[in-house]
Amino acid sequence: MATYIYEPSLKYADTHEWARQEDSQVVVGISDAAQDMMSDIVFVELPEIGTTVSAGEAVAVVESVKAAEDIIAPVSGSVSAVNEELNDTPELVNSDPYGAWFLKIEVEDGEELEKLMDADAYSAFVDSQQ
Repeated sequence: MATYIYEPSLKYADTHEWARQEDSQVVVGISDAAQDMMSDIVFVELPEIGTTVSAGEAVAVVESVKAAEDIIAPVSGSVSAVNEELNDTPELVNSDPYGAWFLKIEVEDGEELEKLMDADAYSAFVDSQQ
């Protein structure tokens, strides 16, 4: 069974995205477990700034040598920023999954973030999937 890194300050979705509150925005990326399961990430498709997203819907795409996977919005709101650095160096997601964020969402409903798992619950969830 693989050993993954979990950031205790983050919230996690069962679709393997992490979310971090920064004022009225939520920063979104994928977990260490997700990047490991995908293997070598070769391409990231980010949304346009201003795109309205709903929690649970696809908001971006990440492609690896194994497959392409949707990045699911953990909260609803409007995309306020994207990490342009991933366009040229998508492999940053593999080397630093908690630093290589994908997008920021200006949040509509702060309660959605509270519905996500904390690091301990997500760790147990990942372990149960292996």
